[in-house]
Amino acid sequence: MSGRKRAAAIIVRDGRVLMVHERSLRDGNREWWTLPGGGIDPGETPEDAVRREVLEEVGLVVKEARFVLDTPYPSGMTSVFAVTVADGEPQLGPHVGGPLPVGLAWVPLPEVSPDGPGIPIPPMIFALPQVEG
Repeated sequence: MSGRKRAAAIIVRDGRVLMVHERSLRDGNREWWTLPGGGIDPGETPEDAVRREVLEEVGLVVKEARFVLDTPYPSGMTSVFAVTVADGEPQLGPHVGGPLPVGLAWVPLPEVSPDGPGIPIPPMIFALPQVEG
């Protein structure tokens, strides 16, 4: 595992979590669903990064970000935040490098599982029980 650092957002609305559908441009067009998020820029705090990434990836303004946990991923560590966003509907952001964003979905919480059919869910999703209360 390298030292790359990321930040990701858990955005829950009406019992559903916002997920981003991405496609690899390097790994045989492999596809997956993930939480909105991305790399932390030099000099940026994880909270600043999650605010920026949510705006860039899904076009929503973060009103509040609460740190939930740090979790490993294949090439580094991700800081996961439970966020509250301003009213509005998410809009898929432009491709600015990395995986190609191909869609957004509000996924019902009971369907968000690493063992669920069809979509591989990242381990960071286990933070969800900590943000429901």
